[in-house]
Amino acid sequence: MSAARVAFAQINTVVGGLAGNAAKILQAAREAHARGADVLVTPELSLTGYPPEDLLLRPSFIDAQERALAQLCADMAGLAGLHVVVGHAARRPDGKLHNAASVLCEGRVLGTYAKMELPNYSVFDEDRYFVAGGAALVFEVKGVSFGVNICEDIWFERAPHAAAAAGARVLLVPNASPYNLGKQAERIEVARRSLQNTGCALVYANLVGGQDELVFDGLSFVLDAQGHQVAQLPGFAEGLGLVEIDASGQVNNAGHLPAAVQTSEEEEVWDALVLGVRDYLGKNGFPGAIIGLSGGIDSAVVLAIAVDAIGAENVRAVMMPSRYTADISEIDADDMARRLGVRYDNIAIAPAFQAFESMLAGQFAGLPLDATEENIQARVRGTLLMALSNKTGRLVLTTGNKSEMTTGYCTLYGDMAGGFAVIKDVPKTLVYRLATWRNTRGEVIPERIITRPPSAELRPDQTDQDSLPPYDVLDGIMCRYMEHNEPPESIVAAGYPPAAVEQVVRLIRINEYKRRQAPPGPRITPRAFGRDWRYPLTNGFRETI
Repeated sequence: MSAARVAFAQINTVVGGLAGNAAKILQAAREAHARGADVLVTPELSLTGYPPEDLLLRPSFIDAQERALAQLCADMAGLAGLHVVVGHAARRPDGKLHNAASVLCEGRVLGTYAKMELPNYSVFDEDRYFVAGGAALVFEVKGVSFGVNICEDIWFERAPHAAAAAGARVLLVPNASPYNLGKQAERIEVARRSLQNTGCALVYANLVGGQDELVFDGLSFVLDAQGHQVAQLPGFAEGLGLVEIDASGQVNNAGHLPAAVQTSEEEEVWDALVLGVRDYLGKNGFPGAIIGLSGGIDSAVVLAIAVDAIGAENVRAVMMPSRYTADISEIDADDMARRLGVRYDNIAIAPAFQAFESMLAGQFAGLPLDATEENIQARVRGTLLMALSNKTGRLVLTTGNKSEMTTGYCTLYGDMAGGFAVIKDVPKTLVYRLATWRNTRGEVIPERIITRPPSAELRPDQTDQDSLPPYDVLDGIMCRYMEHNEPPESIVAAGYPPAAVEQVVRLIRINEYKRRQAPPGPRITPRAFGRDWRYPLTNGFRETI
């Protein structure tokens, strides 16, 4: 029985970087052709990058993309016999757009498919930009019939069944599926379900790379006609896979790829954060990063991620002790900076804090000490870090975690000041797990940083648990209420203390104004503050137990 060699590429695109994206697609096409491929699948909107958002509303961007697509098609004219599926925005006669994929071969466009199912939930907003298609696209290569579906299409029956009804025996599925914990298992299950009653095999080509708050993990895979996983590319890195598929949908793993790639949760989250940091800094042209290193667990994890992402020579750590900073915090911060080999500076904030106290003495006369004085210290540190950022061009990476973002246990214009919030979607309990895991690859985080009770060190003998429930309790409530929309009474019924549930729910509500002003950061949970959390600032609704 005849068979076709099918390549699938996971490439790291830049939204709006049309020339660079076209060059990556062309490079993948040339490699696939050199390896004898007949078909190459690239990710969803591979030419524009994903998600292009309101760039799609600019006619000049669509004009430029159409020129880039025509040039890419011409550049592939010499790749005899290779059919390349390229994702792009397709303009209709009425000016509206499709999320589309075209099949390019030997300098010609053989056909264009318009995505049928447009996601408009969570981080997706495709109804804002696109109109849905309604027709299947099937083409034949070496006796094998291929149909094109795009990402969300395979979550429903219509598009896969339409392709199969038109004669397809292999579904080629360009994707821009962002990472979150547990996502790959969900993708594979959805893909298997989409093949039921179609008799098709499936080639799933996913985007890889960081784009603002989203991280795309790749992990492109192939299923045979029985739904068995045959091949998979690694996560969080560019790559090109190759399989052979016959006319009945049977797959030969010609590229000798692993059938699946298994990693721990800690490893995949770490890799996602590293990629998110590397691409945010690199794609935006920052020469390096600056981190306020406190001797605590959060800044330690952020520093290690930054070094893994861009190299020690491009990372600068600054310790800014106050009168309340413990000696062991300075010792541990210095120790960690030495282990990682980053530039380390120590700038005491006492003179600036004293100046503020003196300036405000008359205004604060007769008033007790409270969080105001704590926040001034945090804001002095934020000012120093931003001054160093302005002077050097390096980006400040903030160190607040998701548990702090949830409860507002952070200072606006203080420790929230910066350009990218590396662990803003990482619960505190997971921060500890990440630190422990990272030390298995080389002990870069001093053990005492992991084992000490966490503290902001803004007043004498302060610990986080003076103000918050224990982090295992806080994170459990946060996950249920914020990520899964469980009502407070259900959370209490699950065994959480009523007082803690009421406290966390109240803190989530009253601190929305802070989160709206926080920097972006990588999304690694099914629901993050930012793109898929849209609560009103002015909000009269109250939930009680």
